[in-house]
Amino acid sequence: MNKKLAVVTGANKGIGKEIVRQLAEKGMHVILTSRNFDRGTLALRDLDNESIRYHQLDVTSQNSIAGLHDYIKREFGSLDVLVNNAGINYDTWHTALGADLDNVRETFETNFFGAWQTIQILLPMLTKSKSARVINVSSGAGALNDMGAGTPGYSASKAALNVLTIKMAAELIKNKISINSVCPGWVRTEMGGATAPRSVEEGAETIVWLATEADHSLTGKFFRDKQEISW
Repeated sequence: MNKKLAVVTGANKGIGKEIVRQLAEKGMHVILTSRNFDRGTLALRDLDNESIRYHQLDVTSQNSIAGLHDYIKREFGSLDVLVNNAGINYDTWHTALGADLDNVRETFETNFFGAWQTIQILLPMLTKSKSARVINVSSGAGALNDMGAGTPGYSASKAALNVLTIKMAAELIKNKISINSVCPGWVRTEMGGATAPRSVEEGAETIVWLATEADHSLTGKFFRDKQEISW
């Protein structure tokens, strides 16, 4: 297989779907994944590109991720790019003092632990690539340098995801795998709302750049608009 392979989690809509579209247009094979099968297959039909395949994936289920691993091993043999895009619960209704912690735990299961175990389980496929890349889709809401009140569960989960990026960068360097976090900015998606200033195309741009064109030596960093930003 000459084309590189990318997996994008949570890709049936919004930024994830746009990442899939752009990566396929750049000549990659892309596996579009989603928790909901019907929504995922609808997105696949809408994108209508023979370089895109669909595989159902629930990042909170180790068995589901293992099923994706086996599919990649059987059909492709290796994985070049993993984009951990799946994310939930921008909890504007919460305060830190009054948060429903069951809801916060649910947020962490997808936004943090989901990304963590996806990397762990797909690592054997990533190590078979000569220059694998992992991109964690984070948020400025998870940056500690200017964090304030609001969205406590989502913000904490994204801050934890950034810590995971730093920790894994130090360990994955021996495998020649780069890993970075990206803040796509405030994007017009179901989560971001219709008044957000950025399009999904703009939101996906830096993620696609890290997946394809950025220097592979860049690792353990946090980016927005192709520029490193503070944690």
